[in-house]
Amino acid sequence: QVQLVESGGGLVQAGGSLRLSCAASGRTVSTYAMAWFRQAPGKEREFVGRISWSGGNINYADSVKGRFTISRDNAKNTVYLQMNSLKPEDTAVYYCAAGGAGVNYAYWGQGTQVTVSS
Repeated sequence: QVQLVESGGGLVQAGGSLRLSCAASGRTVSTYAMAWFRQAPGKEREFVGRISWSGGNINYADSVKGRFTISRDNAKNTVYLQMNSLKPEDTAVYYCAAGGAGVNYAYWGQGTQVTVSS
């Protein structure tokens, strides 16, 4: 089993930055692709980005491309989401996920709230 815990969320003004972390425990996730999703109130969960197990293949949703960066440190069993130039529409609960593809992942964190004020 893998447990994922997100941290780093909070309240930030538009144009600001936040860095989210997703720490895995229970077993290594170094061989898993990892992804970030988000869910705004009243909306469906939305794909944000995905990083391959090696970090060599990363893709992003068009809505965050050029502003968000995913990275990982397999030695620390941790994945990061650097969010720059934040917009109010980025407000959501952000989730990390491991071991899957598309929208189907075996493991999910509990989420961390990100609120961007205008």
